[in-house]
Amino acid sequence: MRHLKSRVLLLTAFVCLFTLSASSQSGRLPKQTPTPATKDDDIERVDTEEVKLNVVAFNDNGDFFPGVKETDLVITENDVLHQPSSVRRIPANVLIILDTGGELRQVKNLDQTKRTARAVVAALKPEDSIAIMQYGDAAEIVADLTTDREAIAHAIGKVKFGRLSAFAEALDLAADFLQKNPLENKHIVLITDGTDSSRDQSAKRDAIQRLLTTEISVHVLSYTRMEIDDLAPRTKGVSNTPPPKAMPDEIAATLPNGVRDTATAPKAKTINLDRTLLRKLKARKTDLEISERQLESLAENTNGTAVVPERLDEMIEKTTFVAKMIDASYAVTYIPKVPIASGSRLAERKIEVTSKRPGLQVQARRKLFIDSR
Repeated sequence: MRHLKSRVLLLTAFVCLFTLSASSQSGRLPKQTPTPATKDDDIERVDTEEVKLNVVAFNDNGDFFPGVKETDLVITENDVLHQPSSVRRIPANVLIILDTGGELRQVKNLDQTKRTARAVVAALKPEDSIAIMQYGDAAEIVADLTTDREAIAHAIGKVKFGRLSAFAEALDLAADFLQKNPLENKHIVLITDGTDSSRDQSAKRDAIQRLLTTEISVHVLSYTRMEIDDLAPRTKGVSNTPPPKAMPDEIAATLPNGVRDTATAPKAKTINLDRTLLRKLKARKTDLEISERQLESLAENTNGTAVVPERLDEMIEKTTFVAKMIDASYAVTYIPKVPIASGSRLAERKIEVTSKRPGLQVQARRKLFIDSR
């Protein structure tokens, strides 16, 4: 063993001597390479956490407020004051999502959804980038972000009917799509009733929760109230209570004979004897009521706008209001003073933004879930 060690040392020495000799003959000495530091203590790492928000700014007349600066705003996060690190006005990046499916829909229809999407596009500023997604049986990006309005119009025209409603899948795809690029001032416009054919409420809640971890503002043009109002009379079924009279007795008593008998007769009722269909209609009504609350909460907590019209023409009319909110947005960033807890999966932050500048009215999201994984 000792003999083997001596041979290794001798070989090493010979190689070093040969290298030095060759370098001397060529007139060059071997290049000295500094040894890099290997201790972790020699490297200083600084992790900076930054939260992004969309903040809407108006003047006292309800018009867009230009020229907002960092010193104009105060951010309160969980009752701790913060100063914005940046405030920027940039064109919006808007993903319009068209709900084209659903088995029991009555009011929601493809033509109305397309008209609403076109109205949103027409109301947005020309410099805004727009993308189109459709979802029915599955979710699909139909057009990538572009300022080319002809391309967007063509994409909306290609949107097709679906039998099912893949709502949760659409929200996940939307988050992936808008988060894949370092974009700012990101918005989603949902034209939907918010229901999912899978009936998997956990998948739906997870998809909504995921959007709350982003800086994306979600705006909703909802079919829910119109669908509920249409369903309500058809979910009554058979009633055990006596049928109502056509008019009160004291009024009927003043009518002539014959007319009085007709007036006091009970109202005719339509009785739904299809129990299976009745259960489906009641389940859909409940699903729509839950979806309406979820959509309104999602819009509120992402600093978006929820529009729940009672008429189809009102849905078209309110697109200008949604576009106005989008185009009044600033991209605002700040560094949280309380670090995100590394031990928990989601850190909830309640955020309020207020104005220090006279005449400036601002609105920002109220709740943010920061994914610390």
